[in-house]
Amino acid sequence: MTSSPVDDYRARRQARQGTDARLGRVDAAIAYSRLAAFVVIVVVAILGFKSRAFSGLWLLAPVAAFVALVVIHDRVIRARRRAAWAVRFYADGIARLEDRAPAGDGRSARFADEHHVYASDLDLFGVGSLYERLSTARTSMGEETFADWLKRPAAPAVVRARQQAVAELAPRLDLKEDLAVKGLDLRLDVNPRSLTAWAAAPAVADASVPFGLAGARVVSAALGVAITAVVVAWLAGRIGLLPVISAALLGVGWTMKLRAVVKPILLDADRRAGELKLLALLLARLERESFASPLLVALRRALETTDSGAASAGGRDAVPPSRRVAQLARLVDLLDARRNQIMVILTAPLLWTAQFALAIEVWRRRFGPAVARWLVAVGEIEALVSLATYAFEHPELPYPTVLDDGSEPRFEAEALAHPLLPATSRVANDVAIGGGAARLLIVSGSNMSGKSTLLRTVGVNVVLALAGAPICARRMTLSPLAIGATLRIHDSLQEGRSRFYAEITRLRQIVDLAAGPLPVLFLVDELLSGTNSHDRRVGAEAILRGLLDRNAVGIATTHDLALTEMAGPLGSRAANVHFEDELRDGKMSFDYQMRPGVVQKSNALALMRAVGLDV
Repeated sequence: MTSSPVDDYRARRQARQGTDARLGRVDAAIAYSRLAAFVVIVVVAILGFKSRAFSGLWLLAPVAAFVALVVIHDRVIRARRRAAWAVRFYADGIARLEDRAPAGDGRSARFADEHHVYASDLDLFGVGSLYERLSTARTSMGEETFADWLKRPAAPAVVRARQQAVAELAPRLDLKEDLAVKGLDLRLDVNPRSLTAWAAAPAVADASVPFGLAGARVVSAALGVAITAVVVAWLAGRIGLLPVISAALLGVGWTMKLRAVVKPILLDADRRAGELKLLALLLARLERESFASPLLVALRRALETTDSGAASAGGRDAVPPSRRVAQLARLVDLLDARRNQIMVILTAPLLWTAQFALAIEVWRRRFGPAVARWLVAVGEIEALVSLATYAFEHPELPYPTVLDDGSEPRFEAEALAHPLLPATSRVANDVAIGGGAARLLIVSGSNMSGKSTLLRTVGVNVVLALAGAPICARRMTLSPLAIGATLRIHDSLQEGRSRFYAEITRLRQIVDLAAGPLPVLFLVDELLSGTNSHDRRVGAEAILRGLLDRNAVGIATTHDLALTEMAGPLGSRAANVHFEDELRDGKMSFDYQMRPGVVQKSNALALMRAVGLDV
């Protein structure tokens, strides 16, 4: 008997809680041991200084023990934090499966775009949005990639490749956990734009560096060794002060000669340490995975190191990118050591700053062009992991069939429901548009009966389908479609536009979209409700007829039953459907089932009376 996703999550949460508890005991034991070692050091020091036979070697053992305990303690604390974060990771998954997950923190609102042709209408971003329900991305590049997938429907071949990758990633809980918790103690993100721009910026020209970049490194190293040797000899009393002054002036002169080259390197490198450490951790984890699906194999291949300075065929480097990035992070850390007041005294004779700045520039010249590819690959894998998490948590949901031929628009779904509604309360409907069915559904019905929810249900599931995710239905078949929607249209004081003007502007966007290469799926709520009935009837029929003539398919809802008469002139291209309501004991009740034909009653007056209006 196979376990359910919630059982798997609970078992793993319990295991991580056990690890956290065990490490807590180890943490306490080491803390007491550190205290004991420190006391021993103090006691030995006090007793030793009172003894004429005291030797500093007496402190060697307790000091070594104390240092070792500090190092081990740090590792235990980090491991304990990871276990605690893993507990939270699985607790969040259980909450999602039990429909107890919070609506989100609204961070995804930065991806919202009021002018996008469907993003705000379908609640893709913001608190309680599809993005915040599905995204598990850790980094900005993963978040941006996933947001872009929701806003840009993919081609059928891409969708199928993502479906295979998502299916392969779905059961890999260890990978998902590691990507979620690794590097959290760094409390940093990777800014893909700035990091890519820095890595791909034109390299320092050899002509601008004395003796060229390679020659400058040799000269800096040689001078650093020579100056240090002179200083050591002076401290040992073997030479006078004049050679030291001469060596110092030589070093200062060389440093000034490199200043124009080194200064911009320092300014950029100072911002990169945390980003590089996190990127190295993520790359190292991904490099441990082997994949079978073509898309994941291609992304894994993209995580190979390209050495633009290598003489080997194709410029490939046997060292994995995680180690190359870690190497750069170490260079940046060593460069940052110059900020320490003690280290600056010790490292100044070595021309430390110049040497490590030039080393960073050499790294950037050799491997910088590959950074953008690594970031794109990590972002795509994170986006796929988000979809894979959703697929794992809902094994009952199928992947849709996406047809290659988009010349005849088609959308067919059985038991279609909204994925953000609780499984225990959502109501499913069969929906067919295009293909052998009507290409326009005119939906009438009472307030709150489910008309707008139907539009969002269709739209969100098409977004999921064309992103490569499972869909909330028993079955779905669709052709390639562009999406256009008018469900959440607002007036704007800042832009000086009324709601009606905002609506017709969006409708113009949809009409223009219909002139593009893909057939359009339009989802229009309360078409032209902001104008008088005559203009609404004439305008609505003209707009819908024009969209159908442009090979579009879609759904339009209305309260105005006069608009339902449009189905007659449009013939087999249009059909009326409706939602019903029932008044029981002074309260409205809805079954949210879509039925054929035009609604025969309205609940507006009943609702007004229900809230206490005298009508």
